[in-house]
Amino acid sequence: MTSAYSIRFPQQSVANLDQDKAYFYITQGGKESRVRFHDYDVIYSIPGLYEQLFYERLKCQSPAKVTEILHTAVEQTEDTFTKLRVLDLGAGNGMMGEALREVGVARILGIDIIPEAKESCERDRPGIYDEYHVMDFTKLSDEQQKNLGEWQFDCLTTVASLGFGDIPPEAFVNAFNMIRDEGWVAFNIKETFFGERDTSGFSKMIRELILSQYVGIYCIERYRHRLSIDGEPIYYFAIAGRKHAAVPKDFLNGR
Repeated sequence: MTSAYSIRFPQQSVANLDQDKAYFYITQGGKESRVRFHDYDVIYSIPGLYEQLFYERLKCQSPAKVTEILHTAVEQTEDTFTKLRVLDLGAGNGMMGEALREVGVARILGIDIIPEAKESCERDRPGIYDEYHVMDFTKLSDEQQKNLGEWQFDCLTTVASLGFGDIPPEAFVNAFNMIRDEGWVAFNIKETFFGERDTSGFSKMIRELILSQYVGIYCIERYRHRLSIDGEPIYYFAIAGRKHAAVPKDFLNGR
């Protein structure tokens, strides 16, 4: 991968910044701009910037890891990995879709809430998804639910989108419930969100879901998601399991 943009990180230590507050500077046309890591609309609008920032500079490996752990889980059963019908929630610019295609998954639908994500995917990875829709999974219309239901999804993936407000708990649960019973779910989550000290609604929801009757966990692996801008490893858990039943509407109450 060839560096195309002049990117620099803040000179002072930013180790105490939350992951979603981290930022960098990019120079274009002689003008330097400050961009937060989670300003996805800005990052996606610049061709190749996401890859240069997160994959070349910060060595992100989550799409490959989540795909690997999903494959490991499915291979423990009689299901055929390549025949999965995948709903990729928070699809972004298609990195997860590309990882799934590389190991033979044939049917994938991408979903994101921001138009810039779809535009970047269609620009940089045309054809990775069978379809790509911009939707808010907390506000699906009856028609959208009907159209999505026709896919008969048997797998949900979501990568690097959980726990920072990018995908609310309600959106994740709604997507989870679209997967047929005994279908698959694979996602990653920052290790601090998985710990008992984190009392946020999202963290509590994930812990309770993992321990619930609604999903059976097949694989959990701690791994290095990427580096911080200080060069320190950021660890996540990759999780893959089987959906046993739909999550009831009152599951999120009080979280």
